[in-house]
Amino acid sequence: MRSGPAVEFRGVTFSVEHAPRPIVADLDFAIARGETLVIVGESGCGKTTTLKLINRLLLPTRGTVLVEGRATTAWDPVRLRRSIGYVIQEAGLFPHFTVEENIALVPRLDAWPEERIRHRVREMLQLVGLDSERFAARFPHELSGGQRQRVGVARALAADPPLLLLDEPFGALDPLTRAELQREFAALCRRLHKTVVFVTHDLREALLLASRIALMRDGRMQLLATPREFLRTTDEYARAYLATLRVEGFDEDRMAPSCAE
Repeated sequence: MRSGPAVEFRGVTFSVEHAPRPIVADLDFAIARGETLVIVGESGCGKTTTLKLINRLLLPTRGTVLVEGRATTAWDPVRLRRSIGYVIQEAGLFPHFTVEENIALVPRLDAWPEERIRHRVREMLQLVGLDSERFAARFPHELSGGQRQRVGVARALAADPPLLLLDEPFGALDPLTRAELQREFAALCRRLHKTVVFVTHDLREALLLASRIALMRDGRMQLLATPREFLRTTDEYARAYLATLRVEGFDEDRMAPSCAE
């Protein structure tokens, strides 16, 4: 394993032509191996843009994003994206692929032997709590929302990438299913020791899952802190954010151990 951070932003700005301000500006931070960084903030603050700069769906206008110590501009984009697990809201499964075919996608593109692929699919389904005999041959429309998200996580993990990016993965689920998947994801994180970057609007979710929380405001990093530091911050904007979302009395005992522990 390489030394140094898994991901690093060095003076990163991303702008689009004719926009009144950069989408993100002057981002300088590093993500340690094995930690879960959760990015929060109001809509339009640059959370998803930051995520897309990591897997080279976007390139910086200025500055450098490094993954495994190498600038994203120096990576082959296909190889970079295959080495990163990516989960979005509603899982983003291919509707005409079975569950097995969705999970096997990257291993098959990487030319794994078929027997190894079949074993990996079974292993990943078991990991996310789905019976392979019942679910492998189903299509996404035959699954519940929670089951689709589990398959999305299984697909992201199938090729054993060191880095996972998740963009509002549980945002469309009902509260009970969301809470269940949050607990399961926290447990997976501790077991697998992956580096995770997780975008959410839900500050309670961030407090439960994060090693550190990054609060963004107008494209800039307003605060970067552990969950307990975040709850005690004196930053005025962060205090207002906490008060608006009614989490000032959050029970710290509910916080999962961080993925870096």
